[in-house]
Amino acid sequence: MLDRRAGLTGLLLALASAAAFGTSGVFATALLDAGWSAAAAVTVRVGLAALVLTVPAVLQLRGRWHLLRSNVGSVLAFGLLAVAGCQLAYFLAVGRLSVGVALLLEYSGVVLVVLWTWLRHGQRPSPVTATGVAVAVVGLVLVLDVVRGAQIDPLGVVWGLLAAVGLASYFVISARSDGALPPLVSAWGGLGVGAVALGLAAAVGLVPWRTSAADVELAGAQVTWLVPVLGLALLAAAFAYATGVAAIRRLGSRLSSFVGLTEVLFAVLFAALLLGQEPGPVQLLGGVVVLAGIVLVRAGERPAAVVDVDPVPETVVR
Repeated sequence: MLDRRAGLTGLLLALASAAAFGTSGVFATALLDAGWSAAAAVTVRVGLAALVLTVPAVLQLRGRWHLLRSNVGSVLAFGLLAVAGCQLAYFLAVGRLSVGVALLLEYSGVVLVVLWTWLRHGQRPSPVTATGVAVAVVGLVLVLDVVRGAQIDPLGVVWGLLAAVGLASYFVISARSDGALPPLVSAWGGLGVGAVALGLAAAVGLVPWRTSAADVELAGAQVTWLVPVLGLALLAAAFAYATGVAAIRRLGSRLSSFVGLTEVLFAVLFAALLLGQEPGPVQLLGGVVVLAGIVLVRAGERPAAVVDVDPVPETVVR
């Protein structure tokens, strides 16, 4: 059972992670406007983050290297599905869909998490939780302003749904705690595997690769390209993934996935503060609706349904 202290700590970690992930749009925009491709930006982001986490991860593993060997399957699944697969599928979806629709499809992964915990762990959502799910999705539609400029393509929808599977995998795999790696080490291993996979995808031409050493504009100022790169790697990847895994361990995959929806709200907030992209009334209303949905999901979670720690089979990459 999740006690109050662990629940509060998990909630704070989840919000910190969502806020950190939410900064990625601001940093990435600076690089994309300077000529970087999205694939190059995210590959450098996760690769540098893995490099930064190497020393603390090795220190945490001293005397416990057996944990890494016994969790190889989980690390590969995390890196291939939750990091590389999710990012790659989203890139391919955006190539055929409007950004709002692609994001909505990706974030539908939270619904997949609810279905997974129901079918795999027998955690049937209560009526309050189900209502919260519906309310949060409606709020997400409003925040992303999906209706305006919507562009639908069947193959794009498929890629968007695969991105949703990747997002759901992030929450499901991270929820495992029995014999699992420390959260920071899990993030390090997953980011490393993800960086290699994304690099290979770029090498074979599956996604475009462009970089630039020119100065970029960030929050109205001209800065070196290293500033957004370091922001993406240190804050929006290393810190975001490490705190996110730690939060999921405390809250369980279902609740943490819905708290994770606040990433969209933080992204809108940072875009308004740093890029001058003011949200409209509909987006503001959507933010309130998303928060209401999260509150309902939390209220509807039964103690037994909060933590799902069923081991991930090491021989299966899901």
